[in-house]
Amino acid sequence: MIPAQVGFSFERPLVAIAALIVIPLAIFLARKLGSPFTASVPLGPPGGVPFKAPLNLGGIVKALRILEYCGALLLFVSAAGPLIKISETVWLNRGADILFVLDISPSMAALDMGGVSRFNIARELLKNFAEHRPSDSVGLVAVGYDAALLVPPTTDRELLVSRLERLRLGEMGDGTALGMGLALAVYHLEKSTAHRKAVVLISDGENNAGAIHPETAAAMLKDIGVSLWIIGIGSGGEVPIDYIDPFTRIRRTGLFDSSYDTEALRKISAAGDGILISAPSADALAAAFARLDDQEMVVRRSGTVTRFYPCYLSFMIAALGLIITVRFVRRFFLGGWL
Repeated sequence: MIPAQVGFSFERPLVAIAALIVIPLAIFLARKLGSPFTASVPLGPPGGVPFKAPLNLGGIVKALRILEYCGALLLFVSAAGPLIKISETVWLNRGADILFVLDISPSMAALDMGGVSRFNIARELLKNFAEHRPSDSVGLVAVGYDAALLVPPTTDRELLVSRLERLRLGEMGDGTALGMGLALAVYHLEKSTAHRKAVVLISDGENNAGAIHPETAAAMLKDIGVSLWIIGIGSGGEVPIDYIDPFTRIRRTGLFDSSYDTEALRKISAAGDGILISAPSADALAAAFARLDDQEMVVRRSGTVTRFYPCYLSFMIAALGLIITVRFVRRFFLGGWL
């Protein structure tokens, strides 16, 4: 999401410029000429200790004058018609609907992505992908022993990032229901009116749970015009694993015999007329996301909408508040003499 740009302007800028001339001139004349109605009167007995006021009246008078000048300045600003200007970027055409089906089974905790877990690096790349495509609606399906839609396709990046941050390995159970995840994608994209729709399956395992065969779900995606991407993440052999079980809160570490059935993923990809990418390293996974970004691009047209919000009343209230406060202090605390 592109943040709005906030600015400040005036309906009558000449009045604001006049304030920059009149206020300094008034201060100069007041200091140069002084008040014609003041005179120094010595207090106290002749030859004795002169009278000293209990307060620094000179400082109080200066402070009151400064407040008066500030009040006058705010009145000028209010008269100039201050406006808060907010400029926002709006998209003139709809982007793509992209639904990520992310494997969150415990095996995604394997630390073979340059010392980072498969899950963490996939999550960060997903967030970056979404942030750089503000006009696209991006959603999230989590896959474990079961599958669930966590975020429907949306342009609300705060919602997506928040749910990704709260996502925990194993919260959908120990298993990989790829068919269920793809079937959920079919259900939520079937009625989409976007010109381009895509499903991105990110997994390090083979389908071993769920009641729907992934090839069947992939074929359904093809039938409704959704492009399918499958990214097989992770390397083979024994790799270290480290994660906290979300149910027992027990930390599980050790070695994990990593492997996934490339042939099974290839068949799923073929059923959906999709693209299969192997990502055995962090660099390969980043390259897979770059390729996805390049090939699923929608030409984006945008414009800028600028709105103006008057705020003269706030300045007027502040100005009157300062002036009234000064008059009140002079009248009731200084006896109206200063």
